Amino acid sequence: MNYLAHLLLSGPDPDWRLGGLLGDFVKGPLRGERPAAIEAGIHLHRRIDATTDDHPAYRDSLTLLDPQWRRYAGIVLDIWFDHLLNRQWPHWHPQPLQAFCDQCWRDFHARSRYIPPRALTFMQRAEEYRLLESYGDPTVIRRTLERVGQRLRRPVPLQETLPELRAADSALHENFEWLLTDLNREAARFRQHYPVGNK
Repeated sequence: MNYLAHLLLSGPDPDWRLGGLLGDFVKGPLRGERPAAIEAGIHLHRRIDATTDDHPAYRDSLTLLDPQWRRYAGIVLDIWFDHLLNRQWPHWHPQPLQAFCDQCWRDFHARSRYIPPRALTFMQRAEEYRLLESYGDPTVIRRTLERVGQRLRRPVPLQETLPELRAADSALHENFEWLLTDLNREAARFRQHYPVGNK
């Protein structure tokens, strides 16, 4: 799952949401350097990633890309699944996507002291260019795949996966709905039972 999905699955609490986004930027053990609810959100992010990797819908989706992309298929799917989430956003959340993102950025500004520099740079760029809201646009997805591919140790033209993604759109859509439905349930259980004093 990519950024938008993690924000959605983190639930309504701003601290959990921030942790959900920081999960891509904070590695290693958590030692109480941030409020407990933010660290809980990071733990949830890690649980979502682990659950996704083992989910049959995700595993099936990986097989829909040519084996030549095997090493990078997870990266491609993360981005494509945010594209699918963007396209069906009203099905998953009652708040309009732009309003949801604006609220996230406002909440994160108030918590900027807990955000590492690399994450802060990403958030500023995402807010300025409305990156998450634009993921429904195939042109933006192409640019995103190209940019991510260029940042790999050995650049890879990930944008060349787009014809395969479009050809498998129906199957990927079905797998995504199955996966996100299960992740929603798992995330809700995690948030309910995780021991945080003031959620």
